[in-house]
Amino acid sequence: MTLISVDEALARLLDGVSPLEAETVPLDNANGRTLAADIRANRTQPPFSASAMDGYAVRAADIASVPARLRVIGEAPAGHGFSGAVGPGEAVRIFTGAPLPRGADTILIQENAERSADGGEITALETAEHGRYVRPAGLDFHEGDTLLAAGQTLGFADLALAAAMNHATLPVYRRPRVAILATGDELVPPGGDPGPDQIIASNHIGVGALVEDNGGTAIQLGIAEDRADALARKIAAARDAKADVLVTLGGASVGDHDLVQDALGQAGMDLAFWRIAMRPGKPLMAGRIGDMQVLGLPGNPVSSLVCSLLFLKPLLAALSGRPRIERLSEQLPLAADVGENDRREDYLRASLEIGDDGIERVRPFERQDSSMLATLARADVLIVRPPYGPALPAGTPVPVIRI
Repeated sequence: MTLISVDEALARLLDGVSPLEAETVPLDNANGRTLAADIRANRTQPPFSASAMDGYAVRAADIASVPARLRVIGEAPAGHGFSGAVGPGEAVRIFTGAPLPRGADTILIQENAERSADGGEITALETAEHGRYVRPAGLDFHEGDTLLAAGQTLGFADLALAAAMNHATLPVYRRPRVAILATGDELVPPGGDPGPDQIIASNHIGVGALVEDNGGTAIQLGIAEDRADALARKIAAARDAKADVLVTLGGASVGDHDLVQDALGQAGMDLAFWRIAMRPGKPLMAGRIGDMQVLGLPGNPVSSLVCSLLFLKPLLAALSGRPRIERLSEQLPLAADVGENDRREDYLRASLEIGDDGIERVRPFERQDSSMLATLARADVLIVRPPYGPALPAGTPVPVIRI
């Protein structure tokens, strides 16, 4: 099969993918979820004209010149409005958030008032214009206003707004369920005791964290041995878990011990593509088994995580109803020269530097081997080098993906 470009692979992967079904969840379970419908306010906020400060509700005309003496006729704490009306020469003691009494149009803050010993009068020491320190009804929003839009990911401020709009629950897209399967006789779980020819499995941990960070639910299937029956059982376990996506790690090439693609084919996978013109990540594979998306990532640690950023993250966004991620939307200047590129699109791990001029620049690491997780962990961005790209001097703007 001919190598295809990253853009073509993304298009094939996302073709026909639609958001998962919606579900209604309580507000305190909605953080990080994606809205499945526009949300309108169920009430006006504030629902009445309210005091923005502690002080006295007065008529601006009565304190147009100072000092001015006013008779205190009542009190209005928050949650307990004054039922009467403020007339000429009168004032009501008021606290932040309380409704503005009828007849009053201004708040004289308490620092600018002097109260008599018996509490029956105040002397206004400063003037205040009409409407001073008054929050008018609907200052924040009005009933029926659409304030949260379908497709947006909910954060802390959005949830506080939804609560103020008087919503106790919200409609959100279901979290994608992602089954993650590491493969290979050479792998031992973290904390295990590897033999002389084995290594510690790490890819599944990183991929699982990326899934959770992007709104999915990670289902760890463990490590499958390099045997057709072991792989078949794990693939069946993914389907039993009702996974929306199965991510396999390693074994997707064509060596004698690379059995994953055959096992997926035996399970009924319709192959969408295999082998991408990119570095790292050439042996990437994608397809479907029924309704379950399949993404076969390379076994090299950096390759699997870079491919997760480029392919799994956009797939999760599509399943979650979020807008498509534009992968090359930012450019930054190089802090060092880079050489020319070959026929594959290159993703160089790089650090960010801020010069004396305050401009961010990117410096690629000298060593880019796809087994080196330490450099990926230190990287701030991936520099994207197009196929057959020429050598570039320091200062040239290049497209980057922030990690």
